Amino acid sequence: MLLGLTPSRRLLSHRHCLLQCRSIKSENTARSTALDSVLSAFRSICGEDGVSLGEAVRQQHGKDESVHRCCPPDVVVFPRCVEEVSALAKVCNNHRLPIIPFGTGTGLEGGVSAVTGGVCFSLRNMDQVLDVHQEDFDVTVEPGVTRKALNAYLRDTGLWFPVDPGADASLCGMAATSASGTNAVRYGTMRENVLNLEVVLTDGNIIHTAGKGRRPRKTSAGYNLTNLFVGSEGTLGIITKTTLRLYGIPEAVVSAVCSFPSVQAAVDSTVQILQAGVPIARIEFLDDVMIDACNRFSSLSYPVTPTLFLEFHGSERSLEEQVHTAEDITQSNGGSDFQWARDAETRNRLWKARHDAWYAALALRPGCKAYSTDVCVPLSRLPQIIVETKEDLIENRLTGPIAGHVGDGNFHCLMVVDPNDPEEQRRVHLFTERLARRALAMDGTCTGEHGVGLGKRALLCEEMGPMAVGVMQRLKDTLDPKNLMNPGKVLQPREL
Repeated sequence: MLLGLTPSRRLLSHRHCLLQCRSIKSENTARSTALDSVLSAFRSICGEDGVSLGEAVRQQHGKDESVHRCCPPDVVVFPRCVEEVSALAKVCNNHRLPIIPFGTGTGLEGGVSAVTGGVCFSLRNMDQVLDVHQEDFDVTVEPGVTRKALNAYLRDTGLWFPVDPGADASLCGMAATSASGTNAVRYGTMRENVLNLEVVLTDGNIIHTAGKGRRPRKTSAGYNLTNLFVGSEGTLGIITKTTLRLYGIPEAVVSAVCSFPSVQAAVDSTVQILQAGVPIARIEFLDDVMIDACNRFSSLSYPVTPTLFLEFHGSERSLEEQVHTAEDITQSNGGSDFQWARDAETRNRLWKARHDAWYAALALRPGCKAYSTDVCVPLSRLPQIIVETKEDLIENRLTGPIAGHVGDGNFHCLMVVDPNDPEEQRRVHLFTERLARRALAMDGTCTGEHGVGLGKRALLCEEMGPMAVGVMQRLKDTLDPKNLMNPGKVLQPREL
């Protein structure tokens, strides 16, 4: 019974609820009918084996590595070429079925959740390295090619692709989220390394963002459509090919580890190394909590203080100068226990703490799950935000060791959470919002590399402002007027 309402208003309220239920049921029935009518079309395009209604398959394709709950699609299709992707998209467009692109499912912001149902386009069968131009330092790949697979393919060419987000992600998926990682301080993010994209739009039309077959190192021709789709997270189209910059494999690699008395000293060293023109490849930061966790997990003995992990790429002669310059700078900032290594085995041992950080964090609380936050601020604000973040963690009784790509001002709290404790999950959610707003208050961003997805849509509005988000919405409406491309991601649902 609806208390506090007159009989007539109760009747109207009951009637409104009944109409809402009928509307939802009608929408679900309509979607189910549409799906039944297109399954045969899907099978005629990509074969019987290319269409799956199995619950396990749908569940697998309804969740990534984030904390967001699984939202499975109604059906999963497995196209084998761009022509099949185009034909499938046309069918979905004609029947107003949502389209959710899926690469490897390694995202961290719920970008593959089918929040309104629909059709998941799993692109794993499109796994060809199409063109390698060694003399031009570029390659074109399909969306099923991962970064590790590409570098294995390139091994004998003397070239490599350096963008490394940690996970063995799909390269087209990395373009879709504008991924980066540990090497970004020297080689840049996906935005700097994508030369051209082949994209299937919601109506099935195929475009090439820099012109078909084009792969110049730079261009000033027209609008930058390539970077419009880099970071669009599947909301504007399906990326079916990407042309990427490649780099020469360095003649020599040297790694180093150095401990510091404070976060400020570690960041000061980072800034001074960059100001000195040292072309450092990686500068990774671990706080004292993270180092302690890594020592326990990997049986290491690093001092439990803020620590930098560094890597230098270049010729044998140039590395001597780079390492000595970096060592002098770190020592002038109170750095100690500076260890460095040339051979691969010793380098791997030095980097073990950073590589195993995720598992070390999980080992702090067996049976719990981990969630990685992601913010980025100007380098000068990094000490302040890390200190304030650590105070916030302690005050709210949360476990969140810190690791980051300090050369870019980008860092993560690896939140370790009990999935059976709703109160702790609530505190983590509030903490992550405070962390993002703290970054915004310091002229930073709510996401340096993970993307917006489901979890940071409101924060995107705060970061960009209503006018800029309005422009994004108009671009979305133009390219996807029926709101079928990965609906519910990046931009907030419109109020009716």
